[in-house]
Amino acid sequence: MTVLDNMAFSLKLRRADKAVIDKRVKEAADILGLNDYLQRYPRQLSGGQRQRVAMGRAIVRDPQVFLFDEPLSNLDAKLRVQMRTEIKALHQRLKTTSIYVTHDQVEAMTMADRIVVMREGIVEQIGSPLDLYDTPTNLFVAGFIGSPSMNFMPGTLRRNGSATAVEASDGTRLALANGVVGNDGAEIVFGIRPEHLMRAESGLSGSVEVIEPTGADTILFATIAGAQVCAVFDERIAFKPGDRITLAPRPGAVHVFDPGSGRHL
Repeated sequence: MTVLDNMAFSLKLRRADKAVIDKRVKEAADILGLNDYLQRYPRQLSGGQRQRVAMGRAIVRDPQVFLFDEPLSNLDAKLRVQMRTEIKALHQRLKTTSIYVTHDQVEAMTMADRIVVMREGIVEQIGSPLDLYDTPTNLFVAGFIGSPSMNFMPGTLRRNGSATAVEASDGTRLALANGVVGNDGAEIVFGIRPEHLMRAESGLSGSVEVIEPTGADTILFATIAGAQVCAVFDERIAFKPGDRITLAPRPGAVHVFDPGSGRHL
């Protein structure tokens, strides 16, 4: 079937009036930019155009809810970015509730108003993208949201009066924000996002392993206290493998988790 016939198919099955079919197909084609392709066949279209035809078949039915089940998984990287933008713009125009299933956390972060993070059929956390990014409820959510993912290292909770810190395995102590629960000496896992690490005179010291320049950012991997740590800098840095580097987290940027339950402390 042609693109036009594909988009009109469900309405024809419902025996809708031809005028209604023509009107809805035209509206959908206008929204999706498919007017020039209505007489073509799917085999003559690109991957992104085929995805838009599939969306057009749904739009003409005027549903109360759209369900997208990993719609971009078979597209190349550039087309994924383009279609991600188009689907979000479509949602903003139609104002129709959309449930979007994906394993790609970048798609979830960039497209969602609210995210439901699930693991093995269990809901781990529900919230806005930035809520999940800033205050993950457990280790799984913290590791899933964010790219590159959060760094995790074993440590010990240390209390000195009202001051709280985490002690890494190499003896380095990092100050924690007030409100962290747990007893002095408790074993914990602490996490720091790569973009929240800065070069410093004192802090976590280690050896540079890999440098990945992306143009806009520089991604650095280092071995610190026996663990691989990733840092992202919004500048071009003159390090090379084997160099020593000292990193410190931005104030209030350290997350603390219980190693048994994974719960955020």
